[in-house]
Amino acid sequence: MSELKGMCPIIATPFTKTGLVDYDSFENLIRVLIEGGCQAVTLFGIAGEYYKLTDDEMKRMARIPVETCHKYGGTSIISVTQHATQVAVERAKFYEDIGADNLMLLPPFFLKPGQAALYRHMKAVGQAVNIPVMAQYAPEQTGVAIPAQVYADLFRECPNIKYYKIECKPAGAYISSLLNLTDNQVGVFIGNAAYQFIEGFDRGGIGAMPGCSMFDLYLKMYNEYIAGDRAGAAWTHTNLILPILNHIRQNVEMIIAFEKRILRKRGIIACDFCREPGFVSDEYYDKLFEEHYAAIEPYFTWRG
Repeated sequence: MSELKGMCPIIATPFTKTGLVDYDSFENLIRVLIEGGCQAVTLFGIAGEYYKLTDDEMKRMARIPVETCHKYGGTSIISVTQHATQVAVERAKFYEDIGADNLMLLPPFFLKPGQAALYRHMKAVGQAVNIPVMAQYAPEQTGVAIPAQVYADLFRECPNIKYYKIECKPAGAYISSLLNLTDNQVGVFIGNAAYQFIEGFDRGGIGAMPGCSMFDLYLKMYNEYIAGDRAGAAWTHTNLILPILNHIRQNVEMIIAFEKRILRKRGIIACDFCREPGFVSDEYYDKLFEEHYAAIEPYFTWRG
């Protein structure tokens, strides 16, 4: 299995107008991301509304990126989000058994477990599987702070937990600290909509996990950067990606709603319905969104 790197967007969860999971749109979205050049796709990220899904829906959905990636040559990442350690271990084994290439691990955050409990949880999940695992560090969304030293210790005990998605604010010093503590042996991915992409890659990042609606703009930036055109990547980031992000990522539910609107407008999913509770837009939010969308639409390279 090749090393994980590059653009690995979070797959949105499409729903029908009546709030059912739209499995046809879901599969089409994954196909578009893979054929569009994404190095991997990531299921059950926070922006994928995993917390609004039933257990049966999650198990059915998990098989689709695995099968679609195998069909079209992509790489699958599935996040283990369960809070109870025993349940998380069982779910990690299930994802491995159905053919997931990699796992992501969201540390438990309800009732704010202590550092020792968090460590035991992550270690148990990592040691339960034989595939690579990415630990997610999202203190703004979870309210749980984890020092970089904890992850460095975890990597030494569980070398298959070799990737780390970093989306704290600010992220730069944390990335440098983690890489220094692990002698640059782990792979760092930039989260938080790849908002700190340029700095994160300057500091040693190897990939990013933004939302999926503007995947071709993110790929443009990534390809420019790895080709040595840092100035071009910075222009793409500053002039195409950040202006619309500054509008739509004022909170998590807001970016979820507008990401889906972009996917619908692009003809990738059929409906932009979000399950409640969610973001409620208004005329002015919509007006600003349409202005930003009109500015970036000519730069999309994927056309359905």
